[in-house]
Amino acid sequence: MTTNIHFIGGEKGGVGKSLMSRVLAQYLIDHELPFLGFDTDRSHGALMRFYAGYASPVAIDRIESLDAIVEAAVDQPGRRILVDLAAQTHDPLATWMEEAGVLSLADELGMKLFYWHVMDSGKDSVDLLRRLLDRFGTGMNYILVRNQVRGSDFSALEQSGEQARAIAMGAHVVSVKKLHDAVMQKIDNTSSSFWKAKSSDKDSSGLGLMDRQRVKMWLRDVYREVDEVGV
Repeated sequence: MTTNIHFIGGEKGGVGKSLMSRVLAQYLIDHELPFLGFDTDRSHGALMRFYAGYASPVAIDRIESLDAIVEAAVDQPGRRILVDLAAQTHDPLATWMEEAGVLSLADELGMKLFYWHVMDSGKDSVDLLRRLLDRFGTGMNYILVRNQVRGSDFSALEQSGEQARAIAMGAHVVSVKKLHDAVMQKIDNTSSSFWKAKSSDKDSSGLGLMDRQRVKMWLRDVYREVDEVGV
């Protein structure tokens, strides 16, 4: 039984990496798929905050800490591994992968490596995608996450040629629709998991009946996109 490792990144701060990590964690819980989370953001890691029972901290600048990700995947076959990458972690991650031969090891072990590149609608995200594809080539399974929470006009991405290039490498394109600002703010303010937000009463989450319904519908739409990837 093989294990999939999912890196959720985007390098740039504020594009929605942590949001996507939380969605994937909730997806795995709702589909009863066992997983382990690793959080590289020491100051406000989303997995540690919202899904503490499933996550452990990782020091991106310590090789032995990164090694633990692969070793966990080998020790617990069939259990998905989620790695929430903080901003500005591309270089230490890439250096570790190259020096340790992580891509060839994963191929040898039959392990799949996914990179969820979370993007807003700005040009910076396109430039960072180009850098990612240049660095790892076809060694990764790419998912381009077009986060509409951070803007809806992705023409810069479409016209750049980088989306087409990624798709030619087998990449999936996933769209995350915008969730009502007030709903997301209430979820974040109460440190609620999406499970709690969609199923709890108003007293604990701050969300009323219609807000919880909005969360359910939003998750349903995002889950349909994730289904296409096959985590």
